[in-house]
Amino acid sequence: MKLKDKVAIVTGGASGIGAASARLFAAEGARVAVVDLDEKGVRDVAAEIQKSGGHALAIAADVSRAEQVRGGVAHVVEQWGRIDVLLTAAGISLGGTVDTIDEATWDRTFDINVKGTYLWIHHAIQPMIAARSGAIVTVGSQLAQSSPGKNAAYVASKGAIASFTKTMAVDHAAQGIRINALMPGVIDTPMPARSLKRYADPEAMRAFWKQRHPMGRIGKPEEVARAALFLASEDSSFVTGTLLFVDGGWTAH
Repeated sequence: MKLKDKVAIVTGGASGIGAASARLFAAEGARVAVVDLDEKGVRDVAAEIQKSGGHALAIAADVSRAEQVRGGVAHVVEQWGRIDVLLTAAGISLGGTVDTIDEATWDRTFDINVKGTYLWIHHAIQPMIAARSGAIVTVGSQLAQSSPGKNAAYVASKGAIASFTKTMAVDHAAQGIRINALMPGVIDTPMPARSLKRYADPEAMRAFWKQRHPMGRIGKPEEVARAALFLASEDSSFVTGTLLFVDGGWTAH
């Protein structure tokens, strides 16, 4: 088992990449704290892990609220004594171009995607520094490098996560903490399903997404979860500051 006896926190764990990663981490031996604003969702995922013989905590929290993040991290340390792995998969995508996005939409996007990433890392990295060991995996997007447009706040937020990840990796490498980013393509999760509703012809957009990936299809959350496992485990023991694109070739052309 690649994460035997490790303690992991997964934000955005109620669905999509977060849920798939939480299940996989647990199957690989980790005790997993599943975090999401969706209280029923985190309870369902945690219960599924427990039913399969794993260990899980359900933590309902707004990732952008400092007091809730602080409390969530403290709860995990109280229950399990340490934190070995953090995956920050919580995120939102609200669409729009810079001339149409209002300030509230911009702020909400950055609060969840960027501030939420910062807060969980800021608090969870403290026990990692004390232990001089840990793996942090952030979630960016292939759109930070190659965007078809009309999603300005989301793309900007994911570009920020990519840069943030690299500078953190440099800052904390000597403390035994590896920090890397996943850069997924379009993945079959609730987020792109919601995004399709913004288009006049959702099926045409879905067909474009498939065509835009040279592999000719949309990715599966389990495929991204396997990449997250690689970055969270000792399989990537000499990898830090890397942006790992799991995008079916989207950014290759």
